[in-house]
Amino acid sequence: MQTRFILIQPSHAGNVGATARAMKVMGFDDLVLVNPRWPNVLRRLETIQRASGALDVLNNARIVATLDEALDGMDHLCATAMTPRDFGPPTRAPRQHFEMLLKQELPAQAEYASEVDLPSSLPEGVAFLFGCERFGMANEDVYRSHVALSIPTNPKFGSLNLAAAVQLIAYEWRMALGGFAVEASTPEPVRADARQVAGMLAHWEQALTELGFLDPAAPKKLMPRLNQLFNRAQPLQEEIHILRGIAKAISQMADKAQSPAND
Repeated sequence: MQTRFILIQPSHAGNVGATARAMKVMGFDDLVLVNPRWPNVLRRLETIQRASGALDVLNNARIVATLDEALDGMDHLCATAMTPRDFGPPTRAPRQHFEMLLKQELPAQAEYASEVDLPSSLPEGVAFLFGCERFGMANEDVYRSHVALSIPTNPKFGSLNLAAAVQLIAYEWRMALGGFAVEASTPEPVRADARQVAGMLAHWEQALTELGFLDPAAPKKLMPRLNQLFNRAQPLQEEIHILRGIAKAISQMADKAQSPAND
């Protein structure tokens, strides 16, 4: 499915740039501006700065005079409207609607089915409509949409910045489509095997004996208990190296304490 983000009469250049950035990080690049306040908004310094590397999205963006032009090729329209209306499409949270859309579970809405052609299969183009920062979406633009998406926010303060709203919608839509794999920022840890743990315990047994903490004649169950402790801990190979380094330092300190120079 083709995905398009449409900003209707955006008034702040920074929001246009931030929208481009929000789209790119979620893997979308189809941006259309309808009658923006600044005719050269895509080239304004603030726009470029806020895009922060998403210049390809800005370069591919289009400016059109009417919403009809922006909707060319789109067959499922999602308005983003916080203000309740007494008429129009159903209001749903983005996650709920996207799940219904992709599972083809959208019910026919009797009150406006004759005016809006609800898809009976997956749409070829999905458009997300965002209104002007100052006034939001016009009623007529909401009425022509299939759904009014409402981001679940604090009921006492639901005002979202335009670019922040774009980011949330883009994220939810990307996750509904399958999302991107999370790449580990650190290598997978390597657990120490039984031989490495046994070698470390033998080293510790020697160091504890030299320290005088362990009596070889009456060891009791110290070493088996330490063995159980490290089995539960499942130390990494790097941690085994640290523990053996500690045992080495103990042996060196014990040897210095027992040398004639210290008598």
